[in-house]
Formats: sequence, structure tokens, C-alpha cells
Amino acid sequence: MTEEKKSLRFIQFLPGIAWFLFVLVLICLPGDDVPEEPEWLSIPDLDKFIHAALFGGNVFWFCMPFKKAAMETSDKVSLFLRMGIAGIVWGLATEFIQLFFIPGRQFDLMDWAADSAGAIIAFFVARKFFV
Repeated sequence: MTEEKKSLRFIQFLPGIAWFLFVLVLICLPGDDVPEEPEWLSIPDLDKFIHAALFGGNVFWFCMPFKKAAMETSDKVSLFLRMGIAGIVWGLATEFIQLFFIPGRQFDLMDWAADSAGAIIAFFVARKFFV
């Protein structure tokens, strides 16, 4: 039995919108308000994994509504690719937002690299599971 292809509804994008706003709040925290990792959780470069998860989550949650959408496979892949690129650009934009507007925060090229890695991984996950 095949699954019926469905049209998209706004409500399906609410997880992506909520995740986007969650990330926006986190990147807008002043440097003094960013919690330090507890000593027992001392994992090298933990913040880079967090960046990858946050920005990968953006791409993942915005691709998910298209899983059952009435679209050609090539159109979905193209859309997911554009979402991945948008995730990379958003990661770069957040670094500039922090540099120019958030006290105690700065531009970090390695954070952007982690953001980009998360977006790229999420693209491949979406392509594998949502196409």
C-alpha cells in the first residue's frame, strides 16, 4: 500500500519556525549570559557539536514537512539543497549579528564552519529520509 501524497499546511512548518526562533534567541544572548559547560561535561569542542546540531536542526525541521508532499523527487532534492544553502548563509549571518549587535560575542569562523557542517549533514539526512 502506498502513502497518499499530501498538500502542505502552515502548521507543518511550526516545528521549523519554533526551532529557528529558539536558535535566534540563543545567538542573541549576550556573552555574559552564555552558560559555561559544567566541568563534568568537559568534551573537547562541545560548542561546535552544539552549533552543528542547532543549524542542522533548522534544515531538518524545514525539510520534514515535504516528506509526503506531492512533489517530484528532483524538486524535493533541489528544495532541500536550497534549504541547506540557506542554513549555511543563516549561520554566517548569525556570526555577523553577534559581531556587530550582541555585547560580549564575536565572529568565529569555526562556529560558522560547524553551522555549515550541521546544515550539510541535515541536507543529506533529509535527502535520504524525506525524498
